[in-house]
Amino acid sequence: MRISDLITFNFRVIERQRARSLMLLIAIAIGVFAINLLTGIGEGGKQFVLGEFNLLGKNVLIIVPGKKETTGGMPPMTGETTRELTLRDAEALLRLPEISAVAPLIPGEMEISHGSLSREAFTMGTNRTFFAMRQLELAQGKVLPEIPMDQSAAVCVIGSKLRRELFGSRAVLGQWLRIGDTRFRVIGVLKDRGQSMGLDMNDAVLIPVASAQTVFNTEGLFRIFVELRSLQNLDTSRTRITELIKQRHEGEEDVTLITQDSLLSAFANVLDAMTLSVAGIAAISMLVAGVLTMNVSLIAVNQRTREIGLLKALGLPARTVRLIFLFEALMMALAGALAGLLLSQLLLFLAQRAYPTVPFGTPTWAMFGSVVIALLTALVFSAIPASQAAAMTPVDALQDKKAG
Repeated sequence: MRISDLITFNFRVIERQRARSLMLLIAIAIGVFAINLLTGIGEGGKQFVLGEFNLLGKNVLIIVPGKKETTGGMPPMTGETTRELTLRDAEALLRLPEISAVAPLIPGEMEISHGSLSREAFTMGTNRTFFAMRQLELAQGKVLPEIPMDQSAAVCVIGSKLRRELFGSRAVLGQWLRIGDTRFRVIGVLKDRGQSMGLDMNDAVLIPVASAQTVFNTEGLFRIFVELRSLQNLDTSRTRITELIKQRHEGEEDVTLITQDSLLSAFANVLDAMTLSVAGIAAISMLVAGVLTMNVSLIAVNQRTREIGLLKALGLPARTVRLIFLFEALMMALAGALAGLLLSQLLLFLAQRAYPTVPFGTPTWAMFGSVVIALLTALVFSAIPASQAAAMTPVDALQDKKAG
C-alpha cells in the first residue's frame, strides 16, 4: 500500500470517527502545548535574568556593607554591620591599581515636584561612572558632571516616564524640580529602557552622591560598584579590596563582595527547579496522552474488526494492517502536535506583548523535540492495538470476534 493510499484511507477513518479523533488530537495537543509553553516561560525567565546581570558587566564587583557568606544562598540584600561604607572608602578604592572606576550608590523614595505637580519617585545618588557601568543611555541632555564624589551639585538626570508626567510635551532641559526640600536643575533625560534588575529606570531620578547625602540626611552608602581593569587576577583583586576596607574599618572584615557569577549562582536553584518542573509536567501530560491514545486505539480495533477481516480477506498482509493503525496514530499525533505548538506560540506572543522586557520564546530544539516526542508517544502506545489488529485471522474478524 502506497503512502498516499494510507493517508487517504486514514483520512476517511478519521472523518468517520470524529469524536474519537478529536479526543486523540486534544490529548496530544495538550502535551505539546505544555512542553512548549512551560519551556518558553522558563527560557524567557532565564534569559531575562542573564540579560539583567550582563548589563552589570563581568568585571564589576558590588561591595555590600555587612559580612555574609554568599556560597549556596542568596547574596545579602541589606547591610548587617554597625559600620557604614562611606565616600572616603570609595575614594580609597579608586586608588587601588586593579580598579578602573568606582560608583557609589544611595537610593531611596523621595517626593519629586515641579510647579503644582508632585509624586513619589525612586531617587538615586551616584556619580558619572554609574551610567557607563549600568549601560544607561540618554535620550537628550548629558549625564551627571565629572566632579569629586564629595562635591554637591544641584543637577539631576530623570527617567522618561517622570519627564512625561512632570513636564508633559514642554522642553525639560534646564528646568528646575524639587527633590524633598532641595531644588535641582534637569540636565538629562534617560532613554526609555523599562525595568532593570527590579528598578524602573523610566521612573527614576539620578543626582550626585554628595547631594543625595544631604537629601536623605545620611553619610552611609548603600552599595559601592567597583569596575576591575581585568578579570585575570579576580581573587587577588577581591583580597586587596577586602583588606583595604578591613584596614579602614579598624581591622574588622565587615563587607561582602558580590560578583556577577555569585548573583547568577544564587538563582541557579530557582532556574533548575523551574526546568525540572517543566520536564515533570510535560512528561506527565505526554504520558496521559499516550495512555489515552492506547485506550482509544484498542476501542477502535474492537469496533473495526469486520473492516480488518475484510481487508485481510482481500489479501492485505498483517504488516500492512499494523501500518494502517500506526500511521493513523502518527497522523493524529502530528495534527495534535502542530495545534499545541501553534497555541503555545500564540500565548507566548501575548505574554511578550504584555511583558516586553521578558524575552518569552520556546527554543527551536524544544519545539522540534516536542513534535518528535509526540510522534514517538503515538507510535509506542499504538503499537499494542496495531499488533492486535494485525494478529486477527480473517474468519474471526469477519465474525466480529473482539481482539484480545
